[in-house]
Amino acid sequence: MVDLLALVRERLGGVAAFRLGPSPTVLVTDPGAVRHVLALHPDRYVKRSHRARLLIGDGVLAATGEAWKSQRRLLQSQFTGTGMRRYERRIAEAARVTAERWSACARTGQPLDIGLEMRRFALDTIWRSLTGHPLDDGTERELGSVAAVVAAMPTLPAGTADARDAVAADLARIDGVAHRAIAAARTGGAGPDGPGLLHLLIGVSGERPEYTDGLIRDELITLLVAGHETTATTLTWLYLLLDRHPAARDEALAAGAPGSAERRRAVQALVYETLRLYPSAWILPRYAAEADFMTGYAVEAGSDVVVCPYLTHRDPELWPDPDRFDPRRFTTPDGRPTHPGAYLPFGIGPRACLGLQFALREATVLLEHLLPVHVPAFHSVPAKAAYSITVRPDGPTPATLR
Repeated sequence: MVDLLALVRERLGGVAAFRLGPSPTVLVTDPGAVRHVLALHPDRYVKRSHRARLLIGDGVLAATGEAWKSQRRLLQSQFTGTGMRRYERRIAEAARVTAERWSACARTGQPLDIGLEMRRFALDTIWRSLTGHPLDDGTERELGSVAAVVAAMPTLPAGTADARDAVAADLARIDGVAHRAIAAARTGGAGPDGPGLLHLLIGVSGERPEYTDGLIRDELITLLVAGHETTATTLTWLYLLLDRHPAARDEALAAGAPGSAERRRAVQALVYETLRLYPSAWILPRYAAEADFMTGYAVEAGSDVVVCPYLTHRDPELWPDPDRFDPRRFTTPDGRPTHPGAYLPFGIGPRACLGLQFALREATVLLEHLLPVHVPAFHSVPAKAAYSITVRPDGPTPATLR
């Protein structure tokens, strides 16, 4: 799919009309057109369904219309400003647990899989934030079904019922975890880390009847998927990139003393550049609800519109030498384009990712723990990327820590 889109962009430019099915399709990679679709006119270019709907149900990522607005408003304050402060200790504790596990592996020489480690850390972080409890081994095993469903999505049958049947066992395990967590939150109060987002959802259910156990389950799974899948993938890519570009790690650590603002900015730049090459939302499908003119191009009503941050981030007219990993793009003046539609790893506009600040914070905190101490020596690396909900390394990432 991405090769086809890249070919279309190369031949037809940043706003490209072509046929991919029965309806006209418009590929959007030009920054001005990206902003037009996602930020300026979201009511003209709407979401019709989400690729992960069989997993996340009616959660905020898949919801539309007034339901989406209501769900978004409820969650928005939890991930910005003062809302983020309640997660600081939980993020730090999950990072500490990971750092201790890595130190033990380094002492014994026991190999580990970097991708699985990043997934475990991110899952622990979001589980603490949702439930107030650290992730236990049993829950971690059961929630492995989330990754299984996400990985299966590109090959699932087209029909909803057939697709659901193909991953029925995994969905049942996920539902079991969700309903046990909801029941525990209703009867057992807050966890050792205090109340979590799940307690907020249960608390509003008395005033807002739409928050049934079914919708609470969907929001819980949505936040689980969005809260760990993208972060784990980004951190895995980052370690693979640092394996090829070790000087970038050295430069980040040399930027300032541990805990300094200078080092934090340099570590964040590693994350930002990784997200440029492998954005969390690599493709953003929309539907043209009405006819429109987009930066001088006519768009027919009923067209499928495909915004592709992955290709925007690799446009040589915006990003010189775009395939090169260079975190200095985000630390030097004029190192990156200033147009708001040129860099959008989490989307832009009203449907931009709610958890942007959360994801950046947890990635930075973990790297501040791990980068100064451990360097993975990979036994093998994936030969290619897999394009699903996220763009992820297509294979295991075994390594020994040195």
